[in-house]
Amino acid sequence: MEQLVSAQRRFAAGAAHELRTPLAVQRAAAEIGPAGDPSPEKVARIRARLIGVADSSEHLIGSLLLLAVGEQGLEATEPVDLAALAAAEPAACPQEGLTVVRTFAPLTVTGDRVLLGHLLGNLLTNAVRHNRAEGRIAVSTSVDGELTVSNTGPVIDPEDVQGLLEPFRRRVERQHTAGEDAGLGLSIAASIARTHEAELTAAANPGPGGGLTVRVRSPVPGVARTTRTNPL
Repeated sequence: MEQLVSAQRRFAAGAAHELRTPLAVQRAAAEIGPAGDPSPEKVARIRARLIGVADSSEHLIGSLLLLAVGEQGLEATEPVDLAALAAAEPAACPQEGLTVVRTFAPLTVTGDRVLLGHLLGNLLTNAVRHNRAEGRIAVSTSVDGELTVSNTGPVIDPEDVQGLLEPFRRRVERQHTAGEDAGLGLSIAASIARTHEAELTAAANPGPGGGLTVRVRSPVPGVARTTRTNPL
């Protein structure tokens, strides 16, 4: 119980910190605007800044709501072709300069198609955002119930990996840039996985390629789970 309360307090503090920053930027921009007689160029810059901060805040609020939904359980389920869903997702995720390797074996799970789409989208967005120039992404599904998304990128200390699955945790501290990652992507994916009685795990890839390998193991009747090596 004490650990749960502590985790809830950390989450509340993180959410408050993330929401406080865009509000401060909006206030500063609003106060600068009326000062003197700003030029049209300055007004345009302030307007663009406010729109960027509003977009960032909207994304954060949407992510918080999605995280809450993922923890509430499933109201309705259906068979979802996870292999087909995974095959379609990379096309919607910008990957300029990256090599994407796709290996899809048949995999159908029971769950919420929309939430599983968010899970895949978050994993792929994370793989793109934290990659490197001319890097690689490997996406695969297996008949024994495993979805894997692996990417090259900075070398991560294995001891830091578990923390990346917690809300508002990033490998690099926030620089307060509008539109940046709020540190919720992997925690949302983990929450959706738990809701589907699946297990999400992450492991650091060794150098020189670096990066992260995330696996989501869904229960498949009569199939034992196996341990796999990182694909990159």
